[in-house]
Amino acid sequence: MDHEHRLIRKMTWVPVGIAAVLAPLHALARFATPDGQEDLDSGVVRTWAEPTAGALRPLLDWADADTVYRTYGKGWPVLIAATIVSAVLVRNSRRPGRLERLGWRLTLPGLSLMALGLFGFFWIRLDIAYVVAGMPGFLLAVVGSLLLGIALLRDGFRPWLVPVLLIGWLPLDLALGSVLSAGAGTIPMMAAWALAIRTVRRGAVSRPTRPMTRGIVPPSSAQ
Repeated sequence: MDHEHRLIRKMTWVPVGIAAVLAPLHALARFATPDGQEDLDSGVVRTWAEPTAGALRPLLDWADADTVYRTYGKGWPVLIAATIVSAVLVRNSRRPGRLERLGWRLTLPGLSLMALGLFGFFWIRLDIAYVVAGMPGFLLAVVGSLLLGIALLRDGFRPWLVPVLLIGWLPLDLALGSVLSAGAGTIPMMAAWALAIRTVRRGAVSRPTRPMTRGIVPPSSAQ
């Protein structure tokens, strides 16, 4: 059983590792499209993108720019779906209070809509899917993650980096998205749930304790 738990803990980091490699590659593919070329107006972006694009040219010019961009983008809905699995496992290990319950009710549907919208955009080439599902899902997930982060931090969840990453998802997303691609902004959120599932499997998740009714002796204290 310990071996199985260690394997699960390692597997939760696979999507994070893939996302870290995919993010700059996908960003470079976007910069080659008509809509993404304006991103190169930023000196910060141009500093890393131009030499990196030259070094990785075989990975970027094997088809037209839009095809390359959408092909690499197909990885994002799959990676988010894997993250949802980790988040659900964490949710099932908790006895959440009111704020945390609200956070879960926004976060999980939000992530699901994100994955659905990205699937429609990159896999089916249905551009409206990102507007109809992806963007609303992102907003729901960001708000839900903020509430979850506050609730988990208040509850003393360990490691503390999990709620911090959830609370800081939006500013981190904006910062990474301005230098790389929009998908890069999901990496902090994915890392948070990878950390959280490791804690669950160690059996060290903090759970809110229910207040004891006055005058009732706990069963463990009964003789």
